[in-house]
Amino acid sequence: MTQKLSADALYRHCDTKTFDFKTTAELKELDGFLGQERAIEAVQFGIGIRREGYNLYALGPAGIGKHSIIRAFLEKKAAGESRPSDICYVHNFEHSQRPIALILPSGMAKRLHDEMKLLVEELLTTLPAAFESDDYRNRAQSLEESFNQKQNQALDALQAEAESHNIKLFRTPGGFAFAPLRDDEVISPTEFDKLPEDEQERIKKLVDELQDKLSDIFRQVPQWRKELIEQLKTLERETALSVVGQLIERIKQGFPEQQEIQDYLDAVQQDILENAEDFLGQADQRQAAASLLGLQQSKQRSMHRYQVNVLTDYAEDGGAPVVYEDHPTYDNLMGRIEYISQLGTLVTDFTLIKPGALHRANGGYLILDANKLLNQPYSWDGLKRALRARQINTESLYQALGLTSTQGLEPEAVPLDVKIVLVGDRMLYYLLSEYDPDFPELFKVSADFETRIPRDEGNTRLFAQLIATLLQKEEMLPMQREAVARVIEHSSRLLEDSHKLSTHMGKLADLLREADYWARDQKADIIERQHVQMAINAQIRRVDRVRDTSHEVIQRGIVMIDTEGREKAQINGLTVMQLGNFHFGQPSRITASCRLGDGHVVNIEREVELSGPIHSKGVLVLTGYLSGHYAPDVPLSLSATLVFEQSYGEIDGDSASAAELICLLSALSELPIRQSLAITGSINQHGRIQAIGGVNAKVEGFFDICRERGLTGEQGVIIPASNVADLMLREDVVEAVASGQFHLYSIERVEEAIELLMETPAGERDDKGEFPKDSVNARVEAKLSELAHIRQTFGEKEHEDEDKADETKAVKLDEKGEPDR
Repeated sequence: MTQKLSADALYRHCDTKTFDFKTTAELKELDGFLGQERAIEAVQFGIGIRREGYNLYALGPAGIGKHSIIRAFLEKKAAGESRPSDICYVHNFEHSQRPIALILPSGMAKRLHDEMKLLVEELLTTLPAAFESDDYRNRAQSLEESFNQKQNQALDALQAEAESHNIKLFRTPGGFAFAPLRDDEVISPTEFDKLPEDEQERIKKLVDELQDKLSDIFRQVPQWRKELIEQLKTLERETALSVVGQLIERIKQGFPEQQEIQDYLDAVQQDILENAEDFLGQADQRQAAASLLGLQQSKQRSMHRYQVNVLTDYAEDGGAPVVYEDHPTYDNLMGRIEYISQLGTLVTDFTLIKPGALHRANGGYLILDANKLLNQPYSWDGLKRALRARQINTESLYQALGLTSTQGLEPEAVPLDVKIVLVGDRMLYYLLSEYDPDFPELFKVSADFETRIPRDEGNTRLFAQLIATLLQKEEMLPMQREAVARVIEHSSRLLEDSHKLSTHMGKLADLLREADYWARDQKADIIERQHVQMAINAQIRRVDRVRDTSHEVIQRGIVMIDTEGREKAQINGLTVMQLGNFHFGQPSRITASCRLGDGHVVNIEREVELSGPIHSKGVLVLTGYLSGHYAPDVPLSLSATLVFEQSYGEIDGDSASAAELICLLSALSELPIRQSLAITGSINQHGRIQAIGGVNAKVEGFFDICRERGLTGEQGVIIPASNVADLMLREDVVEAVASGQFHLYSIERVEEAIELLMETPAGERDDKGEFPKDSVNARVEAKLSELAHIRQTFGEKEHEDEDKADETKAVKLDEKGEPDR
């Protein structure tokens, strides 16, 4: 039955009598989260179970408080958990390109870092002092003197042997030489030539023998020098060990139960003993000279191999870490290896390994925005790889993709134990579940956050507490209970459901901040209802330029909309325009035309690709309704066209299907439609009116046009009965309905709309299956029957023409003497 709605049905007021406070200053803060019991249960389960793959995805639209709720639960859970292990990298003395990862108890990495830093500082002073000590110098000098003595003794022995044969051993600038003697005087070459030949031969033979022995001595000198060097190295090693050993042992005693630290310190000690000169003054001189050729790093860089690169340190933090990564690039997640420019080239070492979010959250919880994560190249793949392998491999993206063969660092992988919480919208969750086979295996827990809760007395009071909590948290003015009621009413309007409250904390907080601004602007001590209304009006005012322009072109007649009179095959449909976060309604003229055809209803918007799939579906439903309701036993023999006049953008949704059907019935019945009414609603194939969206905006859009032209008392809007509960109309619309200047009608079947708009009974079939004479349905059925008869007549005539053509062709063939086919 058609129902004319009263003003009370258009807006559900919040009864302030349910509040036992005058201002929100009297209320306590809300303990917990409003209306999110299902999501909270999932969050508690997801963060409580420590099994592989039980990571969490929090789904819901932005602004409902997903991040805040999850963060609060994670921090509470993490506070009672033990601190995770520290992560640090140290130099690998066997393979310098493969740094070693040390996983140490909390706080130990920083201690090791400080101990190694102190060790280097002490060695830079104590080692040079040890090598400059009298003991070291005396022992080194003794070894060198022993070497010189051994060399001199061999030469002295050879000298004595030579002199026994009257031959002298001389040291010359070019080396050593032998010369014969006579009476202890060297024989000159001239005198030597005067000697008998046998004497000359004897002397030459002796000199050759002595020369061979001298050569033997010289061949032994490198070996003696090598022995000297080994002895000096042994001395240096012993001297260095006397210093290093004590310092290393002191560090070891600080980490008695950490075998990996003990092994690392043994490797450090061995390397220092082998490279003790790096700590001595002469190394500085060699490096300074070599640096002129660009062949040597600075002494500071050479000392880096003894540093400890601490990636995570939880010495001062309590509980497990809770990390939110706002910019989840691949490097920010997995860590990165930095480079520095040195002498025109890029160099790196293990001290330039930087931690990623996975390192910082290891042993705890990592919160990521799903949309941001998927927008970063390879971040999603890197995260999945780390979760599957349960380890973090820090490498450049070029190495991970195999795009470079340049040798670089290959840090040891770090074991991963982290709970990932993705925060995103529902569509992204469903897309990942459908198209990524890894997603259901890695994120087995979903926390679906509610966007609306029942508007009952209990939730209304809790909502007031929530408002008080937000006001106190941001140090805003307290709010009057009438103002609280207005906020609650506005929350229902945002949802377009008078029986629900929105859980969108972002919009609620914005409204409170702006109401607080207007209250302070008017020097008020509390926020009153008028301040809330001012905030709502200001929000709309800032974004309604397009709406005003749209209404202006209608008032000027540029876009043709009638709000008075009656017209055939023309009706006022209602549409909603969405511009960012603001939407508004406006009427749109729909027209129809009919003629003989083959049963198709042509949607002109679809033909020019301006119709969305849902709108096209709604038009196709009309064909089903016409066939089933008016022509169940005869062919549907019309060709109809429907169009949104002066529409230049895409149209979607089926909320205009009721208006399109009425318009089409008007064209068939030739009965006019009241232009003072607009209609919205979708239909099914059996003529039932179904709910639509944006009902408040649509009603207000048509009301605004009528009010600007002048309300006549006949204007109004027809809506589905199932949308009555969604009505939260503006105050001026409610007042116009209350005074009888504007009307709202709710309907359940298309017949009710027919009678309202065409002012003629729709008509129902009697026992004989016939519609009442002169009813709309009877007129339509008669028109369709007429079209079907005309189509049949054309079909019979066409068949007769074909038969005559066949007979004529057969006669012509016989005249030619050919066989009749």
